[in-house]
Formats: sequence, C-alpha cells, structure tokens
Amino acid sequence: MDRAPISWWKPFPFTLLLAVAFLGGAVADRQGWLSFLPNRSANPELGPEFDSVAEAWHRIQEEYPDTEASRPNKMADAAIKGMLSQLGDTGHTAFLTSKDAEELDRSIEGSMEGIGVQMSMRQQKACVTVVFPDTPAQNAGLKAGDVFVQVNGQDVTGSTTDQIASLVRGPAGSEVTLRMARPGQEEPIDLTITRGKIALPRVRWHMLPGVPAAHVTIEEFGERVHSQLRKAIAEARAQGARGLIVDVRGNPGGLRDQAVAAASEFLRGGNVLLEEDRKGHRTGVRVEPGGTALDIPIVVLVNEDTVSAGEIFAAAMQDHQRGPIVGTKTFGTGTILMTYRLANGSAMNLAVARWLTPNGRSLWREGLQPDVEVKMPQGSVQMRPDDEEGLDVEKLTKIKDPQLLKALELLREKLPSPE
Repeated sequence: MDRAPISWWKPFPFTLLLAVAFLGGAVADRQGWLSFLPNRSANPELGPEFDSVAEAWHRIQEEYPDTEASRPNKMADAAIKGMLSQLGDTGHTAFLTSKDAEELDRSIEGSMEGIGVQMSMRQQKACVTVVFPDTPAQNAGLKAGDVFVQVNGQDVTGSTTDQIASLVRGPAGSEVTLRMARPGQEEPIDLTITRGKIALPRVRWHMLPGVPAAHVTIEEFGERVHSQLRKAIAEARAQGARGLIVDVRGNPGGLRDQAVAAASEFLRGGNVLLEEDRKGHRTGVRVEPGGTALDIPIVVLVNEDTVSAGEIFAAAMQDHQRGPIVGTKTFGTGTILMTYRLANGSAMNLAVARWLTPNGRSLWREGLQPDVEVKMPQGSVQMRPDDEEGLDVEKLTKIKDPQLLKALELLREKLPSPE
C-alpha cells in the first residue's frame, strides 16, 4: 500500500464551481474574456485577485504555442494544486487525481491493488517503512529501509513518495521492476514484482516471549480498525496478556472517527481531542463509553512517520497519562480534512479545522514529543508482530529494535504482580 499521510472525516461528493469556472476562459474572446467570471459583487470573497488568475488563464489559452501542455484539464489541475500547496499544510491538504481518489477510497476500505508496502521520505529519500505480510513485496524480499532508486528503469531518486507510488501502483497481475538501495549493502538490488490484490488487516498482535504482554500494531486508521483492535485486545488478554505495547510507528493516519473509537478503548472519560475552526471556536470530541482496556498497562510507540490520526491517538494517551510514549518525535499534522469531489472526477483533501490535544496543545508542524526518546540507529529494524513468530526470550533481547525493547522495559515496571 502506498502512503496516504491524511486524517479526515468521511468524504462526501461536492462540486467546486470556482475551479471549473476557469474553463470558460478557453472560449472567451479577447474583448469579453472576463464575461465568464462569477459576479464579484455577489461573491465579494473572490476579490480582484481572481481577475489576474483569469487573465493569465486566458493569455495562456490564446497564445501559448504548445497546445498539449496548455490543455484546459491540465491547467485546471495545476491551478488547484498551486492553490492548495500555497496553504502550507504539507502532507495533508492535497489535490487528488481521479485515480488517486479511487485509490484512497480503496485504501480506507482496506483493499487495493499493488505490491503491499508503505513508504515515506527520510533524509530526502523515498524509502520503504512497512512491508505488509503475505504480500507480493514481502514475497519478493523487499525490506523496511530499502530506498527507491528506479521504477521500471526510470530514475526516481529525486521524486516524491506520491510520484513513486503512481509508478509502483498498478493492476493485479501486472509487473513492476524496482531497483532499491539497501542500507549496509554496496550494490543496489533489482526486483521484479507481480502486483496483486492487497487485503490489509489494520491491527496485528503477537504475545512477547517471557513476559505476559502483547505487541499490538495499528497500521492505519481505516474502516473497521476499532472492531479489529477490540478483538485483538480480547484475544491477547485471553492468552494471558496483562500489558500491551501499542505500536503506531509508521501509521499514516486515516479516519478521525476510528482514531477516536480506538483511543476510547483505553480511556475512561474526557476528550480524545479538541477541534478548532477558523474563527477559533473549540469543540471537544468526547471519549466514547464502553472501553475494554481501561486498566491494562500500556506503552505507546511512535516515530517520525506517525501521522495525523496516529498522532491523535498517541497524544490522547499522553495527555491522559495513560502510558508513556516511546520513540521519536512524530510528523506534525494538526488538521482535520474533508474530501471534496470536483467536477472532473478529481478531488481535494482540504483542512477544515485544526485539532488540538485534550490539554489544548497544537502539534501542527511541531509533532508530538515522546516521553522517552529512543532513536533507531543505522542497521536497526522496526519489528512487527508477524516478525516475532518463533522468538524466544534470548532472541527477543537481541532484536535490533531499541524502541520496542525500551517499551518492553517500561512495561515490565508497570505490570501487576502475578496472582
């Protein structure tokens, strides 16, 4: 799965007339080129600046010699992208092509076609952060930390994760050839991977050896995460877990309501977050009653790829002093999005409110600082529950995941004495 670093309310169809109004300039004559503009006396929020945009549009359409480059649909998409990028809500507010919008819907539903990885930018390089189990990527030997060098022979060393994702994605049964740089290995590796249909369980767990505790990962706050988390907690406790390490490292966000429901499993009351509109009005989003893990000790793992809904969850645990947060500072998203469908099938994810922690802290562009900072040195490996099959006590102490080991150390101190 390709990274979708956003957290939003459930999307609904919406037509943005302002964007398609630009198209009228393609047919306006030189004397009457402003005639297609919305009446600014009736729409004062447009302002005189809109005249300049329309004038530039008209000049390009009438005079630019490359008609392919200046096609109205391309120009409209570029105009919307430019407006959204100017807002500075990096990694959150964004333009989506019609294909991107369809992929996003499938991702939230928990199924899509591709190779089964999550990626992010680290030190200006696009790298794999998660390889999901039982996927074409895992079967081909891709590993977390691998850096994208080429996709189908095309150099992608300076590309964004979105650009690389568009090349990696494709229909099930088709092939993609990747050249990857692997840390600690001098020569890059070449892999040809047959894409498949990816069904991704969002919550995974495994009992840790030698301690009555379970390692629970929430991969993304997509649909049905709350029910999957509740089931995982029940199963882990049935197998003797008296403490949980809740891992949201690499979590790229998802549905705000699922983050609230998941956090509510661990909280007795109060707010999960605060929402603040553009006028500064704040509304508390309350803990949902009926949590099933109100007393069990927890430690939460985060990193720089914990984004949006993942930050909402971790911040709620921190402000309620539910358990220590371990890892590195999170990404720093602080907005709640609405998905607006545009007239041509594309969409935009637009921030409609800021969110704050229950104590009123803003993480926007700042990130959540963990209670215990533990960095991942070169050569370390982020463990997932699926990687822990067959571990014994001795092997557990030797894993190359210092964040998980620190979380386990802290959890041991909190575990109740055996009866």
